[in-house]
Amino acid sequence: MSEPVDQKPVGPDPWKSFRGVMAGTLILEVIVVLLALPVVSNSHGGLTWVSGGFLLGVTGILILLAGVQGKPWALKANLGMQVVLIGGVVIHPAICFIGVVFAAVWLLIAYLRAEVKRRQDSGMLPGQQSPPADG
Repeated sequence: MSEPVDQKPVGPDPWKSFRGVMAGTLILEVIVVLLALPVVSNSHGGLTWVSGGFLLGVTGILILLAGVQGKPWALKANLGMQVVLIGGVVIHPAICFIGVVFAAVWLLIAYLRAEVKRRQDSGMLPGQQSPPADG
């Protein structure tokens, strides 16, 4: 028989939970964008095909993006969607406000990702630490 290979236990994957946070943030953003429908419909001439199509189109794209958060380009795409929402100021200022708020959230997420990556590269994550020696 073969000798058992002494392997270190693998720590938790920090990127798995990070992808979950990003997907959850996108779902929250979908809810907020859908809540903008009644706001837009009650002001500035009501809900038109353009404004409704824009909001529903953005909602659809955000839902699709929630499913691809494991891709390396996902964070850039999420930040790009905020630019699209900020550009929605031509339809209604409330859409721009949503974009600005979620742009701040996504910039914070990008900072946290960079910090986790830095700590992972230097071996400072809790899952990378050696267990304390029995004393």
